[in-house]
Amino acid sequence: MRELLNVLYVLTQGAVLHVEHDTVRVEIEHETRLRAPLLRLSGIVVFGRVTLTPFLIQRCAEDGRGLVWLDERGRFMARVEGRTKGNVLLRRAQHLALSDSVRSAAIARQIVAAKIQNSRQVLLRAARETTSESDRELVSAAAARLADILGRLRGERDMNVIRGAEGEAARAYFGVFGAMILVDRPLLAPDGRTRRPPRDRANAVLSFLYALVRAECDAALEGVGLDPQVGYLHALRPGRPSLALDLMEELRAVMADRLAITLINRRQLGARHFDVGPGGAVSLTDGGRRVVIVAYQRRKEEEVHHRVLKAKTPLGLVPHIQARLLARHLRGELPDYPPFLYR
Repeated sequence: MRELLNVLYVLTQGAVLHVEHDTVRVEIEHETRLRAPLLRLSGIVVFGRVTLTPFLIQRCAEDGRGLVWLDERGRFMARVEGRTKGNVLLRRAQHLALSDSVRSAAIARQIVAAKIQNSRQVLLRAARETTSESDRELVSAAAARLADILGRLRGERDMNVIRGAEGEAARAYFGVFGAMILVDRPLLAPDGRTRRPPRDRANAVLSFLYALVRAECDAALEGVGLDPQVGYLHALRPGRPSLALDLMEELRAVMADRLAITLINRRQLGARHFDVGPGGAVSLTDGGRRVVIVAYQRRKEEEVHHRVLKAKTPLGLVPHIQARLLARHLRGELPDYPPFLYR
């Protein structure tokens, strides 16, 4: 159970939430574990098998306090809001920001800058861990290139330049991704980034993890009332969750890339966990997907420092925190969108 940005997050399976006068009482195995004044809560988000009593649901609806249900993996299931909740105003602010080229570019620049910085952290860690001097030089050079791109991005207002910087950084990063694979390179190291379909085993893991992260971001945006299809960095396209793709950019390296490298280097994933289909398309087997999902759930439980909260928080809650920070920026409560920076 965590209270972040005036929102109560309940992840403990089997928990029951009651309302007592002006307080939410969280009960686990018939024992009260938490009491939180309703006055300071703007919303409640529950994951999986968590029960809210009808009286609590009614009280939150009357007060205009949002309730969000996600499944155990963090996928959006449902949201209940009272009549006074202003999500129509939030979505209007979201659309107005899209119409403002300067503001759209500012949001996109923050997202791309965070993506590059977080990717650079992955490279620097890999440089410290490798025992090969040639690999260290290769990865360190890519990290230096990302630092240069990051410097050029500062203050940029041209969306084409911002997207170009993102593409340049991605090519430099994935160009040395294979140097971060320390075992069975001929079998497991990628040759750049390939997708739809993945052409090698590392890319198959990355694509699967990216799908999980995208689902997290989609659920987080739905949970705060933002439209996942209206983004700023990714152009609008029918059926494409552009804002979810925006949000996941700053989280890819932290939630997916580092985990993929760890699973391969620790030999938790091997040749037996992959299928190679017609035309060379590579996918995870059922057993491989189970390995990745279990590791991903554990990764989400790890605590990371959040610079805005100035505290540690489970990594799995970071997409939800970032969605709320973006909503606050769009409402005008924050001058800039503060992306997540891993350290």
